[in-house]
Formats: sequence, structure tokens, C-alpha cells
Amino acid sequence: MALIRCDFDSEALETGTSMTVILPDRVRVAPPPVVYLLHGLSDDHTSWSRFSSVERYARDRGLAVVMPQVHRSFYANETYGMRFWDFLSVELPEVVGRLFRVSGRREDTFVAGLSMGGYGALKWALREPERFAAAASLSGALDLAYIQDHDMRPHVRALTARVFADRAVAGGDEDLMHLVRVADPAALPRLVVRCGNDDLLVAQNRRFIAACATAGVGLDSAFEPGDHTWEFWDRHLPGVLDRMIEGLKV
Repeated sequence: MALIRCDFDSEALETGTSMTVILPDRVRVAPPPVVYLLHGLSDDHTSWSRFSSVERYARDRGLAVVMPQVHRSFYANETYGMRFWDFLSVELPEVVGRLFRVSGRREDTFVAGLSMGGYGALKWALREPERFAAAASLSGALDLAYIQDHDMRPHVRALTARVFADRAVAGGDEDLMHLVRVADPAALPRLVVRCGNDDLLVAQNRRFIAACATAGVGLDSAFEPGDHTWEFWDRHLPGVLDRMIEGLKV
């Protein structure tokens, strides 16, 4: 495997940014399938490669992995700031396609993430279902409207105010519950959710699963012993990858 740090200029962000990319050195399928793997609120583009065995998991499955840098953005266009959603959904795949030989086919393209990245992964898949074969969340912050409206901790209030200002999450394109309600279940990619029973976000995950059930959206979900930790995410990442790429010839 090749582990690459890629620094490049982003037109969407109007600044330089970075991503970490894992590429298989012996491809079973050319070009290889690709997983966009998104980081959490307190992490960066290096976190998955530093704190998990993702390189080994990707090698065993013949996968390319793209891990972008989005800071504390909730993968959203900030009301008065940087356009992280445009960077993620438009510019990033274009840059990856220009710089690296990976598949661009829907059936070979996947997205996953942890915590804030789990939210970002499902938001991307629900807003652009034609892009992905499957999407997965580990310990995702899946009810952002609840966080904005009811989490009164000062640092959380400051964060949501910085990203969204006076823009309400509930009922819009940043609200996963709303996106599930208006989705065409037949058009969606496979969705996978994993969360620890002791995770601080477990209630949000249960609400998302309930919203999917109400909307008739299929979902592979499981709650296991564990907390909001890298131990949990690293333990469950191989199984999540296998569930996402199920049936893929790699």
C-alpha cells in the first residue's frame, strides 16, 4: 500500500488544504474501488491512519481510501465562512479523479465516517444517492437539529453558531431526519450504522434508525458494547467495510 499526504489548493475553500490517501500497490480490480473516509469533530485528515489500522484493512480488501480535511465544519457550507460542502461534494471527487487512478463508478464508490464524519457520510449519501453504492456511520452525530436546538453547552452553541449562524438545521438539507423523510428509498445506497451502547450519541443514532423505519428506508444497524473511542471504531471498521462492499468483486 501507498500512504500519501496530498497538499493542494482548493477553489471552493479559497485556500490550501490537505488529504491523506491510501492506494493499493497491487490492484485486484483496475481502477480500484474507493472509500471516502471522513473524520470527526476533534480530528483531521490524518486521524484514521494514525489511530486505526485502516491501511491494513484497505490492503486486505483492495480499496483506495480518501481522507479529506474539513476542520470543525459539519461538512457544511458555513453561513459566513468557508464552503466545506461544496469542497466535499463537488471539488474533492474531481481532484481525486485528476490526481489518482481510482474508479468513478457508483458501484465502486463508498463513504463512511465517525462522529461528525458519520453525519457527513450519511448526509452526502442522502443528498447525492446516485454517487454511492453504500454509506456508513460509526458513532455518528446524526441529529444535528437536536444539537443546534437543545445542546446548551457553551462550546457547542459557539460551534453551531459559527457554522450555521441564524440558519435553522431542522427541516433542511443539513437535517438527516428530514432527508430520510423526503428520500426515495429505492434510490438510496446501502446504509450502515454502528454505535456503542455507552456512546454519548447513542440516543441520536436510535432516533435516526427510527426515522428510517418510519420512512421505509432500509438500514443495517447494530449497537454493540463500547463508547465514543478509537478502540470501538477500529474494532468495527473492518466489519463496516465488509458490509459496504458486500458483493463487490475485489
